[in-house]
Amino acid sequence: MNEARQRYKLISCNVFQRELCAAIAASPSIIDPEFLELGLHETPDSLRARLQERIDAADEASVRATSSPAGGAYSAIVLGYGLCGNGLSGIQARSLPIVLARAHDCCTILLGSRAIFLEKFADSLSASWSSAGYIERGLSYFRASELGRTVGHGLEYEELLAQYGEENARYIYETLHPKPDEKELRFIEMSETAGLGYAEDMRAQASAEGKDFVLLHGSSRLLRALLAGAWDDREFLVVPPQGMIAAVYDHDLVMRAGVGPGR
Repeated sequence: MNEARQRYKLISCNVFQRELCAAIAASPSIIDPEFLELGLHETPDSLRARLQERIDAADEASVRATSSPAGGAYSAIVLGYGLCGNGLSGIQARSLPIVLARAHDCCTILLGSRAIFLEKFADSLSASWSSAGYIERGLSYFRASELGRTVGHGLEYEELLAQYGEENARYIYETLHPKPDEKELRFIEMSETAGLGYAEDMRAQASAEGKDFVLLHGSSRLLRALLAGAWDDREFLVVPPQGMIAAVYDHDLVMRAGVGPGR
């Protein structure tokens, strides 16, 4: 019976580890998971290099499994990432397709859709937020969305990046666009982790800082669909073998499949 099931290699940021482990247990697919540490998005070039290394290793293992009596070859490599500050722009598929959600970062994925993200964050695309995964895995409780850099004035940031390099571009950009003093603490509550008490911890912290607490109800629908192979083109990008991920600076496509250097 299992021979008819799809087998996927999952490579994901560990900010989704609890939600994805629950989704793996319920998925009709056979999933081999691998989690990378949260924080790689802070240096997009490092994220790109590390993720490409793990994709290449999974692809090579799948090729070897094709000729093995035990089997175990993958149908696709699925990624628990969004564009993540352009860290995934330029990622290349080898012999297997690569699949990921059309999302700028993990905030959209945790909320369940781009539409909900825009509804909740339209007043401040780069507002800070937190989640159970970020509290457990991050260096601080809060994460700022990358969307402010990659949509609208994101083209300005890309030009600075090309001209001055990553560290200088970040400094110049943040000098030109100082972050406003936020009056709210936003927390994304997932059903899988609602019983851990993190929302109440955030509520108490907001009170202590004299800020409003905003509870946002998240959804694992995109994570479950990623593992199930339910890849609606409006929500997921499927990069064919030898293709690559190319960033699109909008709220709709977010990214597209480009032509890899070997094609």
